[in-house]
Amino acid sequence: MKIFCRESERGPRVAVLVEGGFVDLPESECDIRRILTLDANELARLGDMLRAETPKPLDGVVFLPPVPDPEKILCIGLNYADHARETGKAIPTEPVVFCKLPTALSRHEAPIVLPKVSTKVDLEAELVVVIGRGGRDIPEAKAREHIAGYTCGNDVSARDWQIEKPGGQWLLGKSFDTFAPVGPWLVTADEIADPGSLAVESRLNGGVFQSSNTLEFIFPVEQLDAYVSQVCTLKTGDLIFTGTPPGVGVAKKPQVFLAPGDVVEIEIESVGLLRNPVVAAED
Repeated sequence: MKIFCRESERGPRVAVLVEGGFVDLPESECDIRRILTLDANELARLGDMLRAETPKPLDGVVFLPPVPDPEKILCIGLNYADHARETGKAIPTEPVVFCKLPTALSRHEAPIVLPKVSTKVDLEAELVVVIGRGGRDIPEAKAREHIAGYTCGNDVSARDWQIEKPGGQWLLGKSFDTFAPVGPWLVTADEIADPGSLAVESRLNGGVFQSSNTLEFIFPVEQLDAYVSQVCTLKTGDLIFTGTPPGVGVAKKPQVFLAPGDVVEIEIESVGLLRNPVVAAED
């Protein structure tokens, strides 16, 4: 099931993608966090109910982030073996974890705004895990039970802040407003048999920028969930960006960074396609 949030005249609505368009959930059911905690049987019953509804066309839909207000946006660095080789760094023996501030969150088709204080803004295609049932000290063997679904994400990064500032400003370099586009929807976990075997691609102005597969994951999603939950309680709606493949702009020769007028697309097999234009910050 593909679930998304959209703008409506009466505020945000939760909807489901169906053949021929989409169906809004009843207003009494428009609690995305409750939907994220439904088990497979409950999702099946919801699907049966929605199939009886007449679809609305997708034309003109303004997608919101699948989870409009996650408590945490956690990110994993160097989680693709081919990307680690590209950077020349050693393969990590434990997940490398950092955060993006929730104010960086953005949506499908919303612009990535290039800050005035950075000239080296890069893109990173990422599979994003959406947490369903929260928990602490989650066993790796049960981690999939805590995943509601998956969405596409772009870990937009100001490399001059992340790398060149004294000490490296990872948090700030990754957290400018609009630097965490996700969407357009989430695919429920029951529809993704193996999140460790999905093609991942980014495109810049129609040309392939990154191309790999989650087969290159060093740490699978189950291990990431279990590892992070040793430290903090995962909450329903939390997002985990699982790392990016090789081909990022800072590693290209010559380097390639985003410019006003660019269009970035992130496509993940069986999940969807996230698209964002790039604009300069207003004076």
